[in-house]
Amino acid sequence: MQRKDQKLRVGFVLLDSFTLNAFSGFVEAIRLAADHGGRSRQVACGWEVMGEGKVTASCGLVVTPTSALLDPSEMDYIAVCGGNGYDTRTQPAWLDAYLTRAAGAGVPLIGLCTGTFNIARTGLMQGFPACVHWNVVDEFRDQFPTVDALTDRIFLDAGDRITCAGSTGASDLALHLIARHCGSELAQQAIRHMMLQGQRADTFPQAHFTQNMQQVSDEVVRRCIHLMEQKLNTPPQIETLATQVGLSARQLDRRFIRAVGQSPGRYFRAMRLEYAAWQLTHTTGTVAQIASDAGFSDASHLHREFRKVYDVAPHQYRSAHGTAGDAAHLGEPRP
Repeated sequence: MQRKDQKLRVGFVLLDSFTLNAFSGFVEAIRLAADHGGRSRQVACGWEVMGEGKVTASCGLVVTPTSALLDPSEMDYIAVCGGNGYDTRTQPAWLDAYLTRAAGAGVPLIGLCTGTFNIARTGLMQGFPACVHWNVVDEFRDQFPTVDALTDRIFLDAGDRITCAGSTGASDLALHLIARHCGSELAQQAIRHMMLQGQRADTFPQAHFTQNMQQVSDEVVRRCIHLMEQKLNTPPQIETLATQVGLSARQLDRRFIRAVGQSPGRYFRAMRLEYAAWQLTHTTGTVAQIASDAGFSDASHLHREFRKVYDVAPHQYRSAHGTAGDAAHLGEPRP
């Protein structure tokens, strides 16, 4: 099939230290929708990996682009795949020029993972909201304070700008575009090949539990909360956390109470319980498995702590808030 006959065509721009999961999840969904039997011919869909030379992923894999930068008008979308270099506040002039050219030609830009940083750095996110991964949202807001950054979803289609938190959400975004351009049948074909249960909606919530971080002005407390997020399943002692941020346990306790109105231990427990609540309504894991993932010693421990906050047992919460996999909002714990 000729390029002009392809229903969906995406040009990927990979940047150094790009995250492989986001890129591969997106391009694999397109590949599996493009041809029958997973034969990888660019029939219904087409793609190009474009760049100025070899690029190294954050995992160390070296990728050679399939072409130089092509005329953006040959594509339906230009997807920028970012990664660990998001805190570097400069970028190559060729990238600025190419993205500006694409936007000027009316080609929608996709920010995959931290590729949204690069689009915003070119000045092309003004007037558009951005979906950003919870782990980098503080840095994004610091760099681009006039761009509305959202962490309540896995991707956001705002027309000329499409942004994705990355990781597995990139597959859902790709399926969203496949269904739009190629029909639900080819989207389902990709879903079957990828052995997915289905396509998650754009509003499917990210699994993070610090929604009020913008209200936390104490930088040390913010840094400690980020450390907590990384240790949900193996909670360290508060003394260990305090040492990691250069404080004594007593100093950290005082700063937490001033910043968020509660001790670090209580805050950490609430965060782990919210994670357990999210798992109950978005996965099919057993209560024992969820207890372990949320850092509780066993199912009974989770049951006791959960009931104190939510007034119901974990299995009752799951029943009341929809089946696993639903995009239901988290329930509200008691004050």
